[in-house]
This record gives sequence, C-alpha cells and structure tokens, in this order.
Amino acid sequence: MKDKKRDLKAYDIHFAGLKDGEHLFEYQIDNHFFELFDYHEFNEVSQRVSVHLVKKSTLLELHFSSQGTVNVNCDLTDEPFDLPCEATLHLVVKFGEAYNDDNEELLILPQGEHTLSVAQYIYEMIILSVPAKRINTHAANLDEVLDTIEAFSPKELETAPDDSQTDPRWDELRKLLNK
Repeated sequence: MKDKKRDLKAYDIHFAGLKDGEHLFEYQIDNHFFELFDYHEFNEVSQRVSVHLVKKSTLLELHFSSQGTVNVNCDLTDEPFDLPCEATLHLVVKFGEAYNDDNEELLILPQGEHTLSVAQYIYEMIILSVPAKRINTHAANLDEVLDTIEAFSPKELETAPDDSQTDPRWDELRKLLNK
C-alpha cells in the first residue's frame, strides 16, 4: 500500500510553484502503472502521455493526449496483438469551497490546494481509448476463424411456416372480438 501511494505520487502536478502560462508534463505508461489500479486486462502497455497545463490566475486548463499501443488478445482468435490507441482529454480545474468531481470536464479543488494528481485521468483516458471489440485484422488465420464462426452461426429457416392455417381456438376468440 505504501509503495502504491509513493508510485502514484509520480503523477502529481505541483502547480502552486508554477508561473502563469503553459507547462508540459510527459509520462511513459507501462504495465506497472495499471498494476497500481489492479487492472490486468492488457498483456503489455506502451503509451506516451502528454499533459499540457495552462495555468491562469483563477483556474487551470489541462489537455491530456496519449498515443501508443496496448497488447491485448484478439476476441476472435485469442492471439495477442498490439492495438494502436490514442486519446485526448480536456479538463478545467477551478477552486472553490470543497472538492467536487461530479462533472467529467470540470474539477473543483478546495482553496489552498497546491497539488493535482493526474493518475486517475490518465488511467481512464487510456482505458476508454481501447475499443470494446478487439479484433486483429492482420491475423494470419482470420479468414479461417470467420469461416468457423459462420459455420456455427444460427441459420434462418429455409421454409417459412404457412400462415394460412390457423389454430381453430384463435378463430373462435377472433369472432368474439369482432362482435
């Protein structure tokens, strides 16, 4: 637990000592970062994250961007492959009475706060950049897998049931409705 907190401190931005204007923070994200969040869906991660901070007298603007790859298993072939991913995120930080992160694009920090942890924002941005369906379109046996899926997919009935014959019980009920 102690190591986790210490490792997450590497993603803290101490904005109190920064001058007004633009500042750039860069992070190299790998598997260790996701282990801090107990997330094990990726085989391998290599993402470069840039946080462009614009400090103003009353607020902070943060522009996150990430680009790189995540190694995941293909949903069709179950073979690992590198999936290119990139994402952006915009966050405005204002200062108020109490902490409030109800709005995903606006964070309110208490007056007097001097540090902002961007780890959670980086984590969510990368997770959301990975598509729900992970298909390796360059897989050598993709055609074979698609043929197998097609062979086992449910087929439509070749002959449609004859609607001209109805159950006589329903006919009697329809007579009652038409009266």
